[in-house]
Amino acid sequence: MTTFALPEAPLRVAAAQTRSVPGEVEANAAAAARTVRAATARGARVVVFPEKFLSGYEPELIRADPERCAVRPDDSRLAPIIGACRDSGVTAVVGAAVRDGGGLYVSALVLDATGFAGRYDKQNLFQQERTLYRPGTAGATLQVGDWRLGLGVCYDSGFPEHARAAALDGCHAYVVGALFGEGNGHHESRIWFPARAFDNTMYAVLANHVGVTGGWRACGASAVWGPDGRPVAEGGPTDEELVLADLLPERLRAAREAEPMLRDLHPMAGRPRTLFGPAATG
Repeated sequence: MTTFALPEAPLRVAAAQTRSVPGEVEANAAAAARTVRAATARGARVVVFPEKFLSGYEPELIRADPERCAVRPDDSRLAPIIGACRDSGVTAVVGAAVRDGGGLYVSALVLDATGFAGRYDKQNLFQQERTLYRPGTAGATLQVGDWRLGLGVCYDSGFPEHARAAALDGCHAYVVGALFGEGNGHHESRIWFPARAFDNTMYAVLANHVGVTGGWRACGASAVWGPDGRPVAEGGPTDEELVLADLLPERLRAAREAEPMLRDLHPMAGRPRTLFGPAATG
């Protein structure tokens, strides 16, 4: 594992818990720009939006009309968000369906004062997504000041290896836009995110939808967990809101001193393996 220095100053993040207009990229981009400005007024430097916020989750709308519902990295419809980022100096992580190279991806777009700064494509596709989207082929780390943020999208967070890869790349936080629904989705989020935070002694940030999108009733409850796995801030179940939290270097340092799993991880953990038992001699 490469050793990265801990940040020196706090970083305020905002999880934008909001609802999308189905299939209306322009309207959702305008809403995202307003949200970025509102978060800026409250001191945020990073604003995270839910999965596929720019279209809504909406698989059938996207399948039927990808040109309207999906975006390209150079899409002019992103201009309002980029303008808000340029005016404020904020970095926005915006969920979108993306068209690229003849394929569709579920992506987290990184937009900042320079414009389109990059994207992460969801690697772990959920059930029906596999017939519509291509999986991403690499993780992504976003650097904001001296903070390193590992990006994920929804179902990625259910795989410990995904957040661990971010931690091994020196990330201080795991940042995820998602659609978690009422019932089992809420239950999953309350297990996965504290575990990803605690196991890797890093912050975990979840931005979730509210309302109905793509036939799912979202459970809200966007939240930030500390590097000890304890909740720092949490939204309600139904209302649009900004969930803000300060990521603190001293809390990160204290957690890593108390729980040195990353430092103590054996470089070959998990392999090679020795087989014991009768089958080993058969």
